[in-house]
Amino acid sequence: MTLATPVLHTPRLRLRPVADADADALFTLHSSAYVLRYWDSPPWTDRARADRFIAMSRKIADDGSGARVVIERASDGAFVGWVGLTDWDPVYRSASLGYVLRDAMWGHGYATEAAHALLRWAFDTLDLNRVQSETDTRNLASARVLEKVGFVREGTLREDCVVNGEVSDSWVFGLLRREWRPSAVPVPAS
Repeated sequence: MTLATPVLHTPRLRLRPVADADADALFTLHSSAYVLRYWDSPPWTDRARADRFIAMSRKIADDGSGARVVIERASDGAFVGWVGLTDWDPVYRSASLGYVLRDAMWGHGYATEAAHALLRWAFDTLDLNRVQSETDTRNLASARVLEKVGFVREGTLREDCVVNGEVSDSWVFGLLRREWRPSAVPVPAS
Protein backbone atom coordinates (compact mmCIF):
# COMPACT_ATOMS: atom_id res chain seq x y z
CA MET A 1 0.00 0.00 0.00
CA THR A 2 1.47 3.34 -1.03
CA LEU A 3 1.23 6.24 1.41
CA ALA A 4 1.17 9.63 -0.29
CA THR A 5 3.81 11.84 1.30
CA PRO A 6 2.09 15.10 2.20
CA VAL A 7 2.91 18.69 1.40
CA LEU A 8 2.09 20.67 4.54
CA HIS A 9 2.17 24.39 5.29
CA THR A 10 2.48 26.22 8.59
CA PRO A 11 2.74 29.98 9.03
CA ARG A 12 6.56 29.76 8.80
CA LEU A 13 7.34 26.42 7.17
CA ARG A 14 6.68 24.24 4.15
CA LEU A 15 7.01 20.47 4.55
CA ARG A 16 7.34 18.52 1.31
CA PRO A 17 8.52 15.13 0.05
CA VAL A 18 12.27 14.53 -0.03
CA ALA A 19 13.66 15.10 -3.55
CA ASP A 20 16.88 14.27 -5.39
CA ALA A 21 17.81 17.96 -5.27
CA ASP A 22 18.01 17.71 -1.45
CA ALA A 23 21.03 15.39 -1.53
CA ASP A 24 23.68 18.05 -0.89
CA ALA A 25 21.74 19.66 1.97
CA LEU A 26 21.02 16.25 3.52
CA PHE A 27 24.67 15.26 3.27
CA THR A 28 25.80 18.51 4.88
CA LEU A 29 23.25 18.03 7.66
CA HIS A 30 24.12 14.40 8.38
CA SER A 31 27.87 14.85 8.05
CA SER A 32 27.98 17.35 10.92
CA ALA A 33 29.42 15.75 14.05
CA TYR A 34 27.98 18.64 16.07
CA VAL A 35 24.43 18.19 14.77
CA LEU A 36 24.59 14.40 15.20
CA ARG A 37 26.36 14.34 18.56
CA TYR A 38 23.27 12.74 20.15
CA TRP A 39 22.22 10.67 17.12
CA ASP A 40 22.30 6.86 17.23
CA SER A 41 24.74 6.54 14.33
CA PRO A 42 27.93 8.39 13.36
CA PRO A 43 28.01 11.29 10.89
CA TRP A 44 28.02 10.45 7.22
CA THR A 45 31.37 10.47 5.45
CA ASP A 46 30.17 9.19 2.08
CA ARG A 47 28.00 11.43 -0.15
CA ALA A 48 26.20 8.29 -1.43
CA ARG A 49 24.51 8.05 2.00
CA ALA A 50 22.35 11.04 1.01
CA ASP A 51 21.19 9.21 -2.11
CA ARG A 52 20.34 6.14 -0.01
CA PHE A 53 18.41 8.32 2.45
CA ILE A 54 16.37 9.76 -0.42
CA ALA A 55 15.74 6.28 -1.84
CA MET A 56 14.67 5.03 1.61
CA SER A 57 12.34 8.02 2.00
CA ARG A 58 10.64 6.99 -1.24
CA LYS A 59 10.59 3.33 -0.22
CA ILE A 60 8.80 3.96 3.08
CA ALA A 61 6.16 5.96 1.18
CA ASP A 62 5.87 3.27 -1.51
CA ASP A 63 5.53 0.42 0.98
CA GLY A 64 3.16 2.46 3.16
CA SER A 65 5.29 2.37 6.31
CA GLY A 66 5.74 6.10 6.77
CA ALA A 67 6.47 9.54 5.42
CA ARG A 68 9.58 11.72 5.55
CA VAL A 69 9.44 15.36 4.58
CA VAL A 70 11.98 18.12 4.10
CA ILE A 71 11.39 21.22 6.20
CA GLU A 72 11.84 24.52 4.35
CA ARG A 73 11.45 28.02 5.71
CA ALA A 74 8.45 29.56 3.93
CA SER A 75 9.93 33.06 3.75
CA ASP A 76 12.98 32.13 1.67
CA GLY A 77 12.91 28.37 0.95
CA ALA A 78 15.95 27.75 3.17
CA PHE A 79 16.59 24.10 4.03
CA VAL A 80 15.82 23.64 7.73
CA GLY A 81 16.06 19.84 8.06
CA TRP A 82 13.64 16.94 7.91
CA VAL A 83 10.95 15.26 9.99
CA GLY A 84 9.47 11.85 9.49
CA LEU A 85 7.10 9.18 10.67
CA THR A 86 8.35 5.64 10.19
CA ASP A 87 7.36 2.14 11.23
CA TRP A 88 3.66 2.87 10.72
CA ASP A 89 1.72 -0.20 11.73
CA PRO A 90 -1.94 -0.02 10.69
CA VAL A 91 -2.84 -3.00 12.90
CA TYR A 92 -1.41 -1.45 16.08
CA ARG A 93 -2.11 2.08 14.77
CA SER A 94 1.35 3.22 15.80
CA ALA A 95 4.38 4.97 14.29
CA SER A 96 7.71 6.51 15.28
CA LEU A 97 8.64 10.19 14.95
CA GLY A 98 12.15 11.43 14.14
CA TYR A 99 13.71 14.71 13.01
CA VAL A 100 17.04 16.43 12.38
CA LEU A 101 17.53 20.17 11.85
CA ARG A 102 20.53 22.28 10.83
CA ASP A 103 22.15 23.82 13.90
CA ALA A 104 21.63 27.33 12.44
CA MET A 105 17.89 26.60 12.64
CA TRP A 106 17.86 25.54 16.31
CA GLY A 107 16.14 27.70 18.89
CA HIS A 108 13.50 29.16 16.55
CA GLY A 109 10.69 26.70 17.25
CA TYR A 110 10.98 25.09 13.81
CA ALA A 111 11.28 21.53 15.13
CA THR A 112 8.18 21.95 17.28
CA GLU A 113 6.22 23.54 14.44
CA ALA A 114 7.24 20.88 11.90
CA ALA A 115 6.64 17.96 14.26
CA HIS A 116 3.21 19.34 15.16
CA ALA A 117 2.25 19.73 11.49
CA LEU A 118 3.32 16.19 10.60
CA LEU A 119 1.59 14.76 13.66
CA ARG A 120 -1.65 16.58 12.79
CA TRP A 121 -1.50 15.03 9.31
CA ALA A 122 -0.66 11.60 10.73
CA PHE A 123 -3.42 11.52 13.34
CA ASP A 124 -5.94 12.66 10.72
CA THR A 125 -4.72 10.43 7.86
CA LEU A 126 -3.33 7.27 9.48
CA ASP A 127 -5.84 6.85 12.32
CA LEU A 128 -2.97 6.57 14.77
CA ASN A 129 -3.48 5.62 18.37
CA ARG A 130 0.17 6.03 19.43
CA VAL A 131 3.33 7.76 18.24
CA GLN A 132 6.66 7.01 19.87
CA SER A 133 9.94 8.89 19.78
CA GLU A 134 13.31 8.46 21.43
CA THR A 135 16.04 10.94 22.27
CA ASP A 136 19.42 10.73 23.92
CA THR A 137 19.07 11.71 27.58
CA ARG A 138 21.67 14.46 27.06
CA ASN A 139 19.58 16.08 24.31
CA LEU A 140 17.38 18.26 26.49
CA ALA A 141 16.35 20.49 23.56
CA SER A 142 14.87 17.52 21.70
CA ALA A 143 13.08 16.35 24.84
CA ARG A 144 11.52 19.83 25.15
CA VAL A 145 10.34 19.69 21.52
CA LEU A 146 8.60 16.38 22.18
CA GLU A 147 6.99 17.66 25.37
CA LYS A 148 5.77 20.83 23.62
CA VAL A 149 3.83 18.78 21.08
CA GLY A 150 2.33 16.61 23.81
CA PHE A 151 4.62 13.61 24.23
CA VAL A 152 5.05 12.11 27.69
CA ARG A 153 8.38 10.68 28.83
CA GLU A 154 7.66 7.02 29.54
CA GLY A 155 11.01 5.57 30.47
CA THR A 156 14.73 5.21 29.91
CA LEU A 157 16.51 2.72 27.70
CA ARG A 158 19.77 2.25 29.57
CA GLU A 159 22.94 2.10 27.49
CA ASP A 160 20.97 1.38 24.33
CA CYS A 161 23.33 3.17 21.93
CA VAL A 162 27.05 2.97 21.33
CA VAL A 163 28.25 5.52 18.78
CA ASN A 164 31.96 6.04 18.16
CA GLY A 165 32.65 4.03 21.30
CA GLU A 166 30.49 6.23 23.53
CA VAL A 167 27.66 4.52 25.43
CA SER A 168 24.48 6.53 25.99
CA ASP A 169 20.97 6.19 27.37
CA SER A 170 17.76 7.18 25.59
CA TRP A 171 14.44 8.44 26.82
CA VAL A 172 11.30 6.92 25.31
CA PHE A 173 8.42 9.32 24.71
CA GLY A 174 4.86 8.43 23.74
CA LEU A 175 1.90 10.39 22.47
CA LEU A 176 -1.56 8.83 22.52
CA ARG A 177 -4.49 9.89 20.38
CA ARG A 178 -6.56 10.70 23.48
CA GLU A 179 -3.78 13.06 24.65
CA TRP A 180 -3.22 14.73 21.27
CA ARG A 181 -4.10 18.41 21.21
CA PRO A 182 -3.87 19.60 17.60
CA SER A 183 -4.06 23.27 18.48
CA ALA A 184 -1.84 23.16 21.56
CA VAL A 185 1.31 24.47 19.86
CA PRO A 186 1.51 28.21 19.36
CA VAL A 187 3.64 29.43 16.48
CA PRO A 188 6.55 31.43 17.92
CA ALA A 189 7.20 34.89 16.54
CA SER A 190 10.11 35.01 14.07
